[in-house]
Amino acid sequence: MSFQFNRSSKEPMSEINVTPFVDVMLVLLIIFMVTAPLLTVGVQVDLPESAADSLPDDQEPLTLSINSKGEVFIQEHQVEFEKIVPKILAISNNRTDTRIYVRGDRTINYGRVLEVMGRLS
Repeated sequence: MSFQFNRSSKEPMSEINVTPFVDVMLVLLIIFMVTAPLLTVGVQVDLPESAADSLPDDQEPLTLSINSKGEVFIQEHQVEFEKIVPKILAISNNRTDTRIYVRGDRTINYGRVLEVMGRLS
């Protein structure tokens, strides 16, 4: 069974070919991706000198690591579990707003990590 459509040659084509539209959009996307980093460069400005003191730099965050044996390290120095808080306070000059990154080994029981985090809070 075959279907035949009788179309006259004078009838307008009702289908829209989107291939040229997609081609143009892809070219525009590439242009924007190439030029976007160039827009952040900005204008070279020679700023005047200031007599104001500079703002104090934030303190470097501490890294507390727990290895696969459950041993606790602060900045690569081993610390006993009971002395974690006094050691951190000594390093941070008794600042309680010091950022601490806790890193636990993949093989360690998560309960040990929670013990250390509980001790820190």
